[in-house]
Order: sequence, then structure tokens, then C-alpha cells
Amino acid sequence: MDYRKEYNDWCTSDTFDEQTKKELLALTDEKEIEDRFFKQLDFGTGGLRGVIGAGTNRMNIYTVGKASQGLANFINSQTKNGSVAIAYDSRIMSEEFALDSACIFAANGIKVFLFESLRPTPELSFAVRELKATAGIVITASHNPPQYNGYKVYWSDGGQIVAPYDKLIISEVNKIDDYASIKRISESDAENSGLIEIIGKQIDDKYIAALKSLVLNREIIERYADKLTIVYTPLNGTGNVPVCRVLSELGFKKVYVVPEQQQPDGRFPTLKYPNPEDKDAYLYALNLAKKVDADIVLATDPDADRLGIYAKDKASGEYVSFTGNMSGLLIAEYILSQRKLKGLLPENTECGALVTTIVSSKMAYAIAAEYGLTLKEVLTGFKYIGEQIKLFEQAKAENNGKLDAQKGAFEYEFGYEESYGCLVGTHARDKDAVVAVMALCEAAAYYKSQGLTLWDQMQKIYAKYGYYAEDLESITLQGVDGVNRIKSIMANLRDDVPTAIGKFKVIAVKDYLTCTGKEIQSGRTFKLELPKSNVLYFELENNAWCCARPSGTEPKIKFYFGARATSAEQAKINLKSIKSYMLTLVTAE
Repeated sequence: MDYRKEYNDWCTSDTFDEQTKKELLALTDEKEIEDRFFKQLDFGTGGLRGVIGAGTNRMNIYTVGKASQGLANFINSQTKNGSVAIAYDSRIMSEEFALDSACIFAANGIKVFLFESLRPTPELSFAVRELKATAGIVITASHNPPQYNGYKVYWSDGGQIVAPYDKLIISEVNKIDDYASIKRISESDAENSGLIEIIGKQIDDKYIAALKSLVLNREIIERYADKLTIVYTPLNGTGNVPVCRVLSELGFKKVYVVPEQQQPDGRFPTLKYPNPEDKDAYLYALNLAKKVDADIVLATDPDADRLGIYAKDKASGEYVSFTGNMSGLLIAEYILSQRKLKGLLPENTECGALVTTIVSSKMAYAIAAEYGLTLKEVLTGFKYIGEQIKLFEQAKAENNGKLDAQKGAFEYEFGYEESYGCLVGTHARDKDAVVAVMALCEAAAYYKSQGLTLWDQMQKIYAKYGYYAEDLESITLQGVDGVNRIKSIMANLRDDVPTAIGKFKVIAVKDYLTCTGKEIQSGRTFKLELPKSNVLYFELENNAWCCARPSGTEPKIKFYFGARATSAEQAKINLKSIKSYMLTLVTAE
């Protein structure tokens, strides 16, 4: 792609507005111009994500419009009566991108259900199925820094697009090579023609009702709701209204919202970036927690699909952070133990499924075994967990509504991934931090009734299943050079597979790009059943592992690590050995 030609076209063509041209003509850094125009902003298998600004490699009304026009073309190729549900978060330009997309769908004869104001991503997933929409989009960049925004696409099952629809939609988007071909009508014309319908309260009420139906121990909540002190921060995103509503309606009375981060604000003024994985994001929340003597501290990201937590350690009086693996496993253990106690697991427990990703904690296997469940591993990305729910339901329908593990007719019990996302229930087909908050507060009330904090319970879980430790290291590599560097790292790892990583021998390597695996000692190769993806997974001795994966949404390459031992300290030592070796190997290139 000739970036200079593209830049000049944007600066001179009548297709682009004067503000866009002014922004581009003010650029003086040639590297900046190259970065904005050296490629089209990738419409990947989940949609778009990028820095806001003018240019082909930026989020703006033209690149977002191209995505909406391509999606509209695909919808119209599939049905004559298509419809799209649209939600957006608190980020800069989110509302503008949502409204412009609505006008594009309407111009293509597609009915639009547009939320009246910002809403969480999981509520969009819920709304798609509730409204029987053909597709859905949500304008969000999740937990990325303030300069980012994104565009996520959902299909009629309420899940993010997966095969075969992902590649078909990408193909339609990529066919559009002229921004002037994007169809638009005005908002007033669309509303007058009935092609845009504003939605809100009715969907909110149904969504909250669906969440409350998942409560397992309402009587425990009633007894301990006024004894549990909760500090919550929505990190200036969409979570405040639904989280506070569901907790209030369940009876939790001592909920303190961090005032500096309560209101929606896409600038995220108190944060470097609004990520519940980042300990710096909890500065205000932890200060408030100490003032009110909170039991737990909770944070949701801007589109409220990820949840981070701190819990008080009674022994030290300090607040201790939980990784995404820890919080997911704690919720899993609570839900499954209570369902077993109440006789709510399938009679044939192997027909119950616990679903997780290949880079999440391997404790999931131990928990699944404890309750006799089937453990399903999928590729990184919660859309693959959501897809499993759809596949389970399809298999049950084909089996006359009966469960049968051999036929893939499972009952979804719980799903989680290491990146702070989980889903209780099947009301949504994506991770849902609102329902995770509800489940975690219920669990906290339950364990408080037994004289335990959530941190106490986490230690009991480790004592029961073994001490698992996991970590993630992301290396950011910007621009053209960064793209090439990431390609080089992955190529070198494939061409020169290490025989040992740290103090652990490599047992097998799995290359999801070629869908093949190889046992190192015997040389035996085997086929991988999961979809093709640019992921390398190293299975190590003693239940240890590591994985390399370029990010699909950010200019990063990610390395995941995991280890298990009979003590927390030894697990950390084992993990450090793997991590140090792998990062030294990569950075030495």
C-alpha cells in the first residue's frame, strides 16, 4: 500500500470532510503519516480496534463506515428482513460511531435497534437474541487506553462472529475500496421511516431479571447483605448503572462507588488506561476501601465485560489482588459446589461442561474432575466459549432435547478465561462482568456466613486442588517495524523449537497455525482439532506450560505461562524459571 498516495488522496478528495483534511495537513512527522496510511485498519475476526484519528489505519467515520457497509452487504445477502442491535460505551466518539453506523444500516434497508445511551457489551449480546436481530455491533475498545476505540460484531446467536461468518463478513468489508460508496441517510429520515428504533428500559429490565434468576442462595444474601461491605469502580465506563441496580435489587446495602470514577468519561482522567488487570487502576478504590473497611473491591472495564477484584486478608488486614484465573476459578468452585449440593448438576455429570481457553489456568481440569464434568478447551477469546453454548444447544436440539456427551449435547455450567472474563448462565454469549459482580458478591456473602473472606476461600481452593500459578507478559511493538518484529519472533520460535524452557523439558509443541502438534521425544505428530490461529503452545513437564500469541486487537505479542506445585512459593519459583527463560530467548533476537 502506497501510504503517501493514500495520504494525498485523503487530503484532496471531496469524499473526506474538511476537519479530516485539516487534521492530516497539520501532520509533520513522516513516521506518523506512514503509520496512519501504511495499511487499512484490519477488520479481523472480531471487528475493528485502533487509535482514533484520520487515516486508513485509524478509527474514524470512514473506516467505521466501511465496516458497517460491508456488514450491511453481508446481512442483505443472507436475508430480506435484516436487523441490527447497536450499543456503545463511554469512549471518545463511541456515540458518534454508533449513530453513523445506524444511519448506514438504515440506508441499506436494515432495521436498527439503537440503545438510547451507553450500555455494557453483555447487554448487547443479550439484546441481539431478545430482539431476534440478525446481527449486533457494540462500539468499544474494551480496556485499551483512551486514544483507542473499536467495533465488535455479533451474529444472531448473540455471540461474536465466528466461522464461517467471520471470513464472509471480512470479505464483504474488504471489497469496499471506495469510501464514497458507503450509503447513508439522516437520522431523522431513518427514524421517520421506522428504520431506527430507540431501545432502553424494556431490555434493561429483562436483562437484570435474567441475571437475578441465576442466584443460588437468595436467603444467604438476605441475611448477610447488610453485613458485606463492597467498594466498586466502573472505571468511568458503562458498569455503574446495571451493577448498582442488580446489587440493590438483591438487597446489598453497603455498596460504595468510587466517586472519581463513577461517571462515564472517555478521557478516563484518573487512569493511564481503564484496565482491571492494572493494579494502578485501583488506587482510588483501595483508598475508599480502607476508609469504609470493605470486604471486597471490584472493578469493571469500560464496556463492563471484564471484572477485577481485591479481597481483604484478615491475617494482614491488607487487600490482596486476584488474577483473572483466580476470580474465575473461585466463582466456578462456588457455583459448581452449590449446584451439586442442590442437585442442579446433570444426572450424568459428564454431560455438564466447564469451558475455558488454552491459555487459562489448568486448575480448571482439576475442578471439572472434582464434579465429574467435561472440560472443554477453546482458543483464546471469549467468542469461542460463547460458540460452545450455541453448539451445545444445537446438539441437544438434534438429540430431541436430551443430554448426551458422546453427541456433544452438553449443559453449559460455567465458562471463564484468564483475561478477567467469565459467564454465569446463558443469557449472554460473551463474558459478562455485571453477572460476575453479582455472583462474586453472592459468594462473598455465602463465605462470610461461614466466617471466611474470599481470600480465605481462595486458599482453601489451592489446598484442595494444588497451587497453580500463571502470568502474562505483553511486548508492545508499534508500526511497520513492530509488525515485522512480531512475525520474526513467531517464525524463529517455529523454526527452532526449544527442547527445554527454564528447568522444564518440552514434552510437546502445538502449532495452531498449521493445526498440528509434535511430541518432542518420540517425534510423533498429531492433529489439533481447534480452528487455525497464529498460536504456539509448549507443553512442559510437571504440568507446566507456556504459549506465544500475537494480539488480534493491539500491536502486541503476548506470552502466557503456567506452573503447578505443592506450595504457593514453589509454584512461583517454577513460573519464574519458565518466564525468565522465554523472555530472554525472545528479547535476545
